[in-house]
Amino acid sequence: MKKVNWGIVSTGRIAALFCQDLAFSQQSHLYAVAARQQADADQFAKEYGADVAYQGYQALFDDANVDIVYIATPHNFHFQQAYDALMAGKHVLCEKPMTVSVEECQQLCELAQQKGLLLMEALWTYFLPAMKQAKKWLDDGRIGQLKHVKVDFGYPIAFTPNGREYNPELAGGCLLDMGIYPLAIADYFLTQDIDNLYVQAQVCETGVEDDVIMLGKSEQVAVSLAASFQCRLSNNAYLIGDKGYIVIPDAFRASECHLYHLDDLVDSFSDNRHSLGYHFEADEACKLVTQGSVQSNVVSHHHSLLFQSQLAKVKALI
Repeated sequence: MKKVNWGIVSTGRIAALFCQDLAFSQQSHLYAVAARQQADADQFAKEYGADVAYQGYQALFDDANVDIVYIATPHNFHFQQAYDALMAGKHVLCEKPMTVSVEECQQLCELAQQKGLLLMEALWTYFLPAMKQAKKWLDDGRIGQLKHVKVDFGYPIAFTPNGREYNPELAGGCLLDMGIYPLAIADYFLTQDIDNLYVQAQVCETGVEDDVIMLGKSEQVAVSLAASFQCRLSNNAYLIGDKGYIVIPDAFRASECHLYHLDDLVDSFSDNRHSLGYHFEADEACKLVTQGSVQSNVVSHHHSLLFQSQLAKVKALI
């Protein structure tokens, strides 16, 4: 099996978690990492076993040995870095949200198609076995007709005006940072876009939202979503039908799901994995690179554009 050489853009927490899981991806090889400071790149390469460490991202993009770039910088840097990587002939796996506007997302999708390169949003949740099992139960009619979808994601994050989460110049706010998860998880199980949106948000002193509730409908399905920097929410997903319901604990990183009929637990699934779960999306990216595909049918360009459209609608109502 030919290994796919990864180049990592950023040495932050998410990049570290992703690289930790690359060890579970048989087709992946951690080849290079780039950071703004050489010392940071060197330390990251030493810790996670990358062959090469670069100061500056363009040097990584220009390395002929890099097959695919993983971008894990703050949201507002995604567009330019993904653009530069594609222009350098690299496939791209970009953290969510892939951009901060519909227009930027559309431009990247068009560029990837023109270049014949893979562009995929790193929505790792879609590739987790527990999510797939919950979808199978739903599609098999195990809970009857879907009536409600409820998803939330929140953790208390201390207010720091210049921190990534709260700084508007770094595309701060809980909607882009955490709200993308409830929206995307809901869309995974729905057949139509969410409309009739109602949004209730709290805005902190830097002008970004630190708590947001989103209500809407998808055809006849009621949708209730939330994200927060203020508190730890349940972080579960609930799919509620007229014959039963499915619970996905910690849905953003799901490792299990449970099926109920009224108050009775009738089925359960656990993937018993030893990884965090990021390697499932890495496996998908490697497969697509090998096949020469420009997009995934699991997280397609259409999905990424839909997420951007939804985020824009919610922002307009805050």
